[in-house]
Amino acid sequence: MKTHTPHTILSTHDTTRIDDLRIGAVRPLITPALLQEWLPAPEAAQALVASSRTAISRVLHGQDDRLVVVVGPCSIHDHAQAVEYAQRLKAQADALQEDLLVVMRVYFEKPRTTVGWKGYINDPHLDGSFAINEGLEMARALLLEVLALGLPVGTEFLDLLSPQFISDLVSWGAIGARTTESQSHRQLASGLSCPVGFKNGTDGGVKVASDAIQAARATHAFMGMTKMGQAAIFETRGNDDCHVILRGGAQPNYAATDVDAACKLLNKAGLREQVMVDVSHANSSKQHQRQIDVAADVASQVGAGDRRIVGVMIESHLQEGRQDIVPGQPLRAGVSVTDACISFEQTVPVLHGLAAAVRSRRAHR
Repeated sequence: MKTHTPHTILSTHDTTRIDDLRIGAVRPLITPALLQEWLPAPEAAQALVASSRTAISRVLHGQDDRLVVVVGPCSIHDHAQAVEYAQRLKAQADALQEDLLVVMRVYFEKPRTTVGWKGYINDPHLDGSFAINEGLEMARALLLEVLALGLPVGTEFLDLLSPQFISDLVSWGAIGARTTESQSHRQLASGLSCPVGFKNGTDGGVKVASDAIQAARATHAFMGMTKMGQAAIFETRGNDDCHVILRGGAQPNYAATDVDAACKLLNKAGLREQVMVDVSHANSSKQHQRQIDVAADVASQVGAGDRRIVGVMIESHLQEGRQDIVPGQPLRAGVSVTDACISFEQTVPVLHGLAAAVRSRRAHR
């Protein structure tokens, strides 16, 4: 029998010298189940989420010829301003509902190229206090208020745990250009209950998004957190309501030739030939007013009969432009604190132009 000498017995080994060396603090996190008990989804909200998800799915499967338009602020940073925007957007959504399926962009998490404000959930007070529990509660409260107006919402899924807190209220989700290649985000998309758009890579490559769609359609098993806050293994069924979002890269990719190239690649992969076009980001060369011109170009393609374009994304706020978060300095109302947006006043004619394009496309049947 093997014996151990006394100096090899480590009954009270102190692992703190090798573990958590770079962790400054660990704080308790509210559970999704508790937050949903505090802020439950009323039946009307549940019905709107279900019906809007189905409607978007019908567009993706060629059963509804409307254009999905995901429009709203680059990021949410103020509850009252977001609600004011939603109220204005709801009026336009109702007026154009025969031609457009309008989804409000309600983004709470912001991927950063280096460092910076990470969004409403991570730092809701915009002061580096990182009140994440408050951020989760504030985010869910806002979603419920927007849904109560009768407007479906879309958001980007960046953090892998946050969907458990809010995804039951989301009608459409996006996986960003920086995370489309992430296996974890593809697995997440395969289990999400809503349609999901994958953006092309930051270099403009569409194949990474095509690969992501194929991965998200498949079943997966991975580790995650249940709504009760328990670590668990999740087995997904796969998501057939995924699509590509063209957002540009080294150069814009919204033109007809770019749509052709993307759809050819999708066809080769055995996927539906369809794209959503993000008129912001690299497609507008990060010049917010160019979104108007890009949207007009996309509208002309739709109006000429192109049915492969199923949606458009627009970054729009109450007022145009952007501003920095400066400690001690008040923020201008209705102005983005991340990417620059067009104003709501500028957005209205863009929406009407897209609706007119859908009506023209119907004439090409």
